[in-house]
Amino acid sequence: MKINRLQFLIQVFSRRLLWAGIIAAIAYSAICLFLFIKQPRFIFVPSAVIEKTPEFFNLPYEEVWLAVPVKTGKVERIHGWWIKAKKPNAKVLLYLHGNGINIGANITHANRFHQLGFSVLLIDYRGYGRSEGSFPNEKRVYEDAVTAWNYLVQQQEIPPNQIFIYGHSLGGAIAIDLAVKHPQAAGLIVESSFTSIRDLITYRNMFWMFPVDLILTQRFESIKKLPNLKMPVLFIHGAVDWTVPSFMSEKMYAVAPEPKQLFLVTEADHNNTAVVGGSQYLQRIESFVQQAQTRSYLNSLD
Repeated sequence: MKINRLQFLIQVFSRRLLWAGIIAAIAYSAICLFLFIKQPRFIFVPSAVIEKTPEFFNLPYEEVWLAVPVKTGKVERIHGWWIKAKKPNAKVLLYLHGNGINIGANITHANRFHQLGFSVLLIDYRGYGRSEGSFPNEKRVYEDAVTAWNYLVQQQEIPPNQIFIYGHSLGGAIAIDLAVKHPQAAGLIVESSFTSIRDLITYRNMFWMFPVDLILTQRFESIKKLPNLKMPVLFIHGAVDWTVPSFMSEKMYAVAPEPKQLFLVTEADHNNTAVVGGSQYLQRIESFVQQAQTRSYLNSLD
């Protein structure tokens, strides 16, 4: 009797262990599916509220609405600001912001470029600010950047070799993708950006218990695209950036073709490189732009 009772207890325990394993497997699979489907929600943090416009700096600007064709045959509009420089035929900056908030949170930095003599186009990706469309993802933000480029070249009739592409953080990855697609641009400025989403996940030791390589859909693999770059590039990064480590800019600098520059801002974090860098920050950008324009001019003589 005692043996039968022991066997019974073992069988009950085995069944419960089996069911626990099945439930755990189902839960694990459900989490993987959730991460696969909802992945953009972990990356993009848009806001519809624009708290600051170019009027804050008394900048003359135009509201622009750019149409992006979608599969349904309709269009979705992205919203932006076109801030013209005081001088005619000025160099142009296409400003691609990071994953948070919207262009209203970037107008202070855009004003710095305007003070350097740039005409500046800021856009909000679909799902950000006043832009239309559904929640953003990697494919859509790439399309939005191309739409902004086409607006400058086709509607504003700006020669591509007068356009500099700038991107901060996630915007840096978008800027790299655009620059590779449009090698005729004057230059590329990448600030506080990363090598890839996969590398960021590894660095932060996130989701280690999940098959990241299988479920990752938002990749932003800048490190793989940079060897194909055909223009001057300036990498800027805060040396004590706790959001994206500066060694990622160093890695991107290492694989990018010449001409290239790397500017590490001592004591700067993720969002304050211009403030901490001060006049040196502005001087490095001015120097880079002048060198890129000289190179473009010399190439036009060949």
